[in-house]
Amino acid sequence: MAKLSLIRASFMAAMVVASASANFVSDVEITWGDGRGKMLDNGELLQLTLDRASGSGFQSKQAYLFGRFDMKMKLGPGNSAGTVTTYYVMQHTSRAGFADCLVELIALGCLSSLQLSSQGPAHDEIDFEFLGNVSGEPYVLHTNVFAQGKGDREQQFYLWFDPTLAFHTYSVLWNPRQIVFYVDGTPVRVFRNSEGAGVAYPKNQAMRVYASLWDADDWATRGGLVKTDWSQAPFVASYRGFVADACVAAGGRPSCSASKASWWDQRLDSNGARKLKWVRDNYMVYDYCRDAKRFPGGFPPECSLPHD
Repeated sequence: MAKLSLIRASFMAAMVVASASANFVSDVEITWGDGRGKMLDNGELLQLTLDRASGSGFQSKQAYLFGRFDMKMKLGPGNSAGTVTTYYVMQHTSRAGFADCLVELIALGCLSSLQLSSQGPAHDEIDFEFLGNVSGEPYVLHTNVFAQGKGDREQQFYLWFDPTLAFHTYSVLWNPRQIVFYVDGTPVRVFRNSEGAGVAYPKNQAMRVYASLWDADDWATRGGLVKTDWSQAPFVASYRGFVADACVAAGGRPSCSASKASWWDQRLDSNGARKLKWVRDNYMVYDYCRDAKRFPGGFPPECSLPHD
């Protein structure tokens, strides 16, 4: 408790609590894809497209340190095997560093994602990734958390609805205590701040929100056994309703005043804990904390801690 209080005090000076306007024209920029990313409906809708030549992606104009991030997404229908749709938060970096990262991603194959992320060898990152599948089979929701360059914390889930029929809201709550992944307001994963157990936690590096649609058929569907069917191209992922109720980095030094931010101290209540258990019991398909073959010398320390 004392450690979290110190963190909070140290972030009072140079951050501004802000809420993005849910308009893509003012909030994000399309960063790659050579015209395959498009803003429509006066900036209320953004579509990313993937074809054999390239995917596409965008990033938030602002960098953040802690907040709640909501994005409504509608995934591409039909045979989407090999594709990945992404939504993630990643450490802010230079444009050159971002380009280097894209080269690495594009070499892998097709994925749709939404992420918070920083970059570099000690980068932080919070990932939503949607792994495509053959027609009639469900998308896989793939989540991961990187802190100070260490990831390998994958958890995967089936969804309890068809994400191609309508828009659904995918959210990340990121505060000094924990990271919570939500789908339509239902928590699907919690990653706690366990620095006391020697587990790194993303807390010092401002991150931007990224989204992309790309080809990852080397691994995305059944470990790469099912390849992208390019006769189904172009693949399209649609985004709307981006809201960042978050602390915006200012003056080059991330600090935060969260006096009015309801998410700063937020934890799961008993109802949220029940919903999380329901998801884990019924829809989880992979958990690194249960993969004994991957960790023959013992599971990472956070695996022995409570999930909620």
